[in-house]
Amino acid sequence: MSNAGASKAKRNAVMALAALCIYGAVQLLALSGTLLSYHLQVLSLACINIMLVVSLNLITGFTGQFSLGHAGFMAIGAYLSAALTVFYQLPFLAALVLSGVAAALVGIIIGLPALRLKGDYLAIATLGFGEIIRVVILNIPAVGGPRGFTGIPRYTSFGLTYLIMIITIVVIRNFIDSSHGRACVSIREDETAAASLGINTTYYKVTAFAIGAGFAGVAGGLFSHYLQYISPAPGQIGFLRSIDILIMVVLGGLGNITGSVFSAIVLTLLPEFLRGFAEYRMVIYSVLLILMMLFRPEGIMGKNELSLEALESLVGRMKNRKGMRSDGTS
Repeated sequence: MSNAGASKAKRNAVMALAALCIYGAVQLLALSGTLLSYHLQVLSLACINIMLVVSLNLITGFTGQFSLGHAGFMAIGAYLSAALTVFYQLPFLAALVLSGVAAALVGIIIGLPALRLKGDYLAIATLGFGEIIRVVILNIPAVGGPRGFTGIPRYTSFGLTYLIMIITIVVIRNFIDSSHGRACVSIREDETAAASLGINTTYYKVTAFAIGAGFAGVAGGLFSHYLQYISPAPGQIGFLRSIDILIMVVLGGLGNITGSVFSAIVLTLLPEFLRGFAEYRMVIYSVLLILMMLFRPEGIMGKNELSLEALESLVGRMKNRKGMRSDGTS
């Protein structure tokens, strides 16, 4: 096995161990009564938001394609999985897989024409496609129309949401570290130069778009089967939801998965602490975004990705400082 392959396997093993420890700690706190069902619900929503933010970061942060239609793919997954489990009694995991595949296919169909655009034009096009999806759902009486889809069984649990969140992070992280991911990053840095080197820019942009859309669809399926209700309101599957996800991406740092995880957790917990100021949520988000752009435009984490190598380097520096102090006192 090459050094790169061994390093990736070691990193994945450490990540799996850390994820298992976190899950075990949450379960112990839940069994002891420290964490109530309300806390588990907030943690589950944080996991769903992490999936949405990491998948959008693949499109916007790593590939450089400014998308404002991510909530539309979430809507496809939410409604399709709910329809499959309610009307056809399909097993939940099968419904999740199909909803992810359907969202990815729609991502390909939308991406092929839309990703020929750049910058503001691409943002407007993806926003339009997202709103088209919402309006179509709004006019389907079988799934509730404007009233929303009710009677969805609660199949989503914290454990399942946590597991799929970890899978999402691992898959996207490994994709970014592969030759395909490096091609996406090269497109972000300079699409013309990437094309001149023989990189099929359309293929890689559509691939990133499809992967991000697929995971957004799965997140939508988890979301609808946790709340047991989904509505075509802009705040749930429309423009405002897409803006929420984009704010989390920018706050954590474009092209930074650790930042995406951190910002998704913070902006999921923040409304819970500010429930008395719920009507000012978007104002608070806007102020946070302005402050971030002024004082730290690269995001909370910037280019500092949490990794095994970074932790080993930090431990090494701490040992060196401890050694220097002991030498100075001796």
